[in-house]
Amino acid sequence: MGTDHTGVLIVAEVSEGRLTSITAELLAVGRTLADDLGGPLGALVMGGGPGEVTSELAALGADCVYTIGDPTLAEYRPEAYTDAVAATIAATRPSVVLLGHTLIGRDLAPRVAFRVDAGLATDCIALAVDGGALRGTKPVYGGKILATVAWEGEGARLATLRPKAAEPASRQPDRQATIVALEMPAGKPERARILSRRRAAAEGPVIDNAPVVVSGGRGLGTKENFDRLQELAALLGGAVGGSRAATDAGWITSAQQVGLTGKVVKPRLYIAVGISGAMQHMAGCQGARTLVAINTDPKAPIFQYAHYGVVGDWAKVLPAFTAKCRELLT
Repeated sequence: MGTDHTGVLIVAEVSEGRLTSITAELLAVGRTLADDLGGPLGALVMGGGPGEVTSELAALGADCVYTIGDPTLAEYRPEAYTDAVAATIAATRPSVVLLGHTLIGRDLAPRVAFRVDAGLATDCIALAVDGGALRGTKPVYGGKILATVAWEGEGARLATLRPKAAEPASRQPDRQATIVALEMPAGKPERARILSRRRAAAEGPVIDNAPVVVSGGRGLGTKENFDRLQELAALLGGAVGGSRAATDAGWITSAQQVGLTGKVVKPRLYIAVGISGAMQHMAGCQGARTLVAINTDPKAPIFQYAHYGVVGDWAKVLPAFTAKCRELLT
């Protein structure tokens, strides 16, 4: 890597005044890379000054926290965020810059990479230093193959990390970090701004962090049959998810979709009902500690991934399973 670039910089994400889960995952990966490269781990947080967020970044492993307290950065704004991140990279000259492969990161990372003329690898599930060079691992062809990517040239290397691909950094409450306040660079007038924000109505756990996810697919046949999944999910303290087919049919919301074009989940228990197991779906739930599949087709691809599988009609299997769970839990 370039001799005038050193260390790792992660771009923190903040929601409602708190760090999002992807930030702790970025810090865990960034800490390992920084130690292997022999440089510091920095974290950039925008829209606020020193406070609970900066203290939390220090506790999660950051050596230096860069803050840009401009109020215009309180909400994600593509042009302003691009200016801020690019200016921070120019000022701190990191070897590696990490962002989350989130709604924000997927939009921001390519903009920044173009602005600073850097290579970018998106949707990485692993990053490591090999012989002093950065290597990334990412799924390609819908998750059927894992590709290893490398960066060429001098300067910073940019990558986005898939949520749930890494364990979050462990918190060390007494850990301290250097706080550096940066100025918001002067930019052109923005062409877009957020007018309002509406939160989707939700009851009970959401699939992102639920310990149990009960998902349904095309095999359930109708939207009404998802009530059966809700009954089991509520009993287990979990959330209801589904496949792309269920989302397209209008049986569940897009916020409940699991898969390559939906949410990536990593619950203790994932129960797939009437889901065939296409790679696009499995890319979103392969990290589950235990995966249970119920399907009438013994050759369904999902049985290749399931820890436990039941070949049978879900309309008979699921009620019996739900009744047994209720018996054991009451």
